[in-house]
Amino acid sequence: MTLLVKTLSTLAIALAIGGSALAQEYVKGEVIKVDAKQQKLTIKHGPLTNLDMPAMTMVFVVAEQGMLDKVKTGQAIEFTADRVNGRITVTGIK
Repeated sequence: MTLLVKTLSTLAIALAIGGSALAQEYVKGEVIKVDAKQQKLTIKHGPLTNLDMPAMTMVFVVAEQGMLDKVKTGQAIEFTADRVNGRITVTGIK
């Protein structure tokens, strides 16, 4: 019983640490273009560490159409991005 409790405790700690390591950090950027028809944003952004990408300007698809309503060309934003179905996608905007 004691071994089981220790094993489960260790597993719980490992999962908690791993889960927080996967949390995405918001990156600062500037909206260069909004393409509502294609559901894409062109963003000049800082480094995307979770994607191992340096700062650059690039086109992203958005995870949800409603995200486009939150932004306009020239706006400073903070966002998260990840690979979704093989495409680099904006997953959050604040």
